Amino acid sequence: MSRSVGRLVSLDIGGTLGNAQGPGLAARLAAVSPLGPKQARRVMRDVLHTAPEITDAVIQQVCAELDIKQSNFPTDLPVSPLVLFPGVVEALQQLSDSATVVTLSNVTCTEADPDRLLTLLSPWVSAHFPSCRTGFAKPDCRAFWTVADAHQVSARTMVHVGDDWECDISGATAAGFAAVWLSHGRTVPDEHVLVEHDVLVAHDLADAVQHVRQLLDLRNP
Repeated sequence: MSRSVGRLVSLDIGGTLGNAQGPGLAARLAAVSPLGPKQARRVMRDVLHTAPEITDAVIQQVCAELDIKQSNFPTDLPVSPLVLFPGVVEALQQLSDSATVVTLSNVTCTEADPDRLLTLLSPWVSAHFPSCRTGFAKPDCRAFWTVADAHQVSARTMVHVGDDWECDISGATAAGFAAVWLSHGRTVPDEHVLVEHDVLVAHDLADAVQHVRQLLDLRNP
């Protein structure tokens, strides 16, 4: 199947395409916050993940909201390279035959590495939409609509794939996207959302290819 105009797939990165080698800035901050990892990440989405640069004001706000000392804010962290999961390259090749493929990720400006991603994922992935560049972090609907607007297509014709239920699935369906959740063997968190929005479930990206093609065909008759 050849790539079709208007058929667009957005992919999460961490946990979907692969994992970074070693904890990044957000993970280190979440580990020292008394809020707990889940709540700490929610706090950081609106400030840290959408900041185009790490300024003193950003550090002060993040530390205040995480209830940690500013001395606990790591500086000069090396960028941890992304290691792709087995089968991802083959899955990207197949997806790119069916649609234009882009990434949509929540990532700090210290960890975003678009040049390396382009090299790693080219020619199958054509563009990257990190939250630190778009200014919106998933599950904010505007993160998804930014991708649709950039490619001048309707959100209702698009499919998003990710492994984080709150950010990827709740966010995508609220924005009007079709969605495929990568379970990695986990139980579906919300069966109601699964049924109401026709969310499809796959074990990993390789397993998701046929689901994505099915949704693309349904949304792009």
